[in-house]
Amino acid sequence: MEIIDLREPGAAPAGGWLQRPVLDTRSLEEKVAAIMAEVRRDGDTAVRKFSLAFDKSAPEVLELTAAEIAEGARGLDEALKTAIRKAAENITTFHELQLRHESSVETMPGVRCWRKSIGIEKVGLYIPGGTAPLFSTLLMLAIPAKLAGCREIVLCSPPDREGRLHPAILFAASLVGVTRVFKVGGVQAIAAMAYGTESIPAVYKIFGPGNQYVTCAKQLVQRDGLAIDMPAGPSEVAVFADGTAYPGFVAADLLSQAEHGADSQVVLVSTDPVMVENVLAMVEIQLNDLPRADIARHALLNSRAFIVRDAAQAMELLNEYAPEHLILACADAELLAEQVINAGSVFLGHYSPESVGDYASGTNHVLPTNGYARAYSGVSLDSFVKKITFQQLTREGLSGIGDTVRLMAEAEGLEAHAKAVILRTEELK
Repeated sequence: MEIIDLREPGAAPAGGWLQRPVLDTRSLEEKVAAIMAEVRRDGDTAVRKFSLAFDKSAPEVLELTAAEIAEGARGLDEALKTAIRKAAENITTFHELQLRHESSVETMPGVRCWRKSIGIEKVGLYIPGGTAPLFSTLLMLAIPAKLAGCREIVLCSPPDREGRLHPAILFAASLVGVTRVFKVGGVQAIAAMAYGTESIPAVYKIFGPGNQYVTCAKQLVQRDGLAIDMPAGPSEVAVFADGTAYPGFVAADLLSQAEHGADSQVVLVSTDPVMVENVLAMVEIQLNDLPRADIARHALLNSRAFIVRDAAQAMELLNEYAPEHLILACADAELLAEQVINAGSVFLGHYSPESVGDYASGTNHVLPTNGYARAYSGVSLDSFVKKITFQQLTREGLSGIGDTVRLMAEAEGLEAHAKAVILRTEELK
């Protein structure tokens, strides 16, 4: 990690140092678009073709039966089952609070307005398998989908070379109410859920993380008018560590994101140069024990450590960066948290590692990356609903508001709008 000292008044602005790793997406888009077009044209045949090419497995029957899901989940370690149940319980508790009934309001006598949340009928969840089967993400997506009232929750995940899904994914799917499970991964899975095939139904919104190919596929279907959860990029964390922080804790937090992928990024901000040195020393020590050390080392090449004058400069820098995950490993963390305006999820104090949010505290870990936290929220119950407005007017209500609407419509030159009111108000006389 490169160290940048911003304490001097004449120090260069930090903005240039906060750039994320940049990918050349032009050739990537061409490859992804070609795969998607073939899936759209040839359906299951194309899905199997690309599954064989990329995942080395092309099951003849893509969908798992309930019996197959139960059988696959049966082999999961009981201790892990207990952990998944506990995480699901906490995630449910947190997201249930987001189920709020909105009251109607009478904006003027005889004019009543209200809003109702309706679950999106068909949603598609993409859960990576590969080197890290993200069954935790399945909990984060399927639980709010179920609570929101989504009628069809479709899961796609890549199988191993024997054509099987990871037992933890199958157990989580059965636990949280996924309605259909398909052994399909990659771009072909996104295309299948977007356009539909003989086996896989088209959905109305697609959720879930993936590699650069999956991310590109989601962006392309969004251009076609299909909704996706949010723009996404590689995983990232920023940590503000003052002199009270524990270097080993901070190092572990940085590495927990660096191990996600070579294109991940981590940022350390501190008012204490000695803390920065100690953290980076602990990073090197802890790297030696990580199975994914090579991946983490590549990510650290994209990463930065900043030394700042004070907490105010630290918060200015962090809000400009708008991290997916922000850890405030400092004194008065709650007070400092009041200054956070751009972040996906925030972790306060020395005993709130980002890992707990990834798995079991209850908050959702599907969060905006790549600076999108400036304008986007993480996934929540709201991500799975449409909010429909209603209004109902009495004769009195229309009489009271009619002239207002007529005058405004005529001023905009929309005579039919005005006529729709005039005809009714004349009938009331």
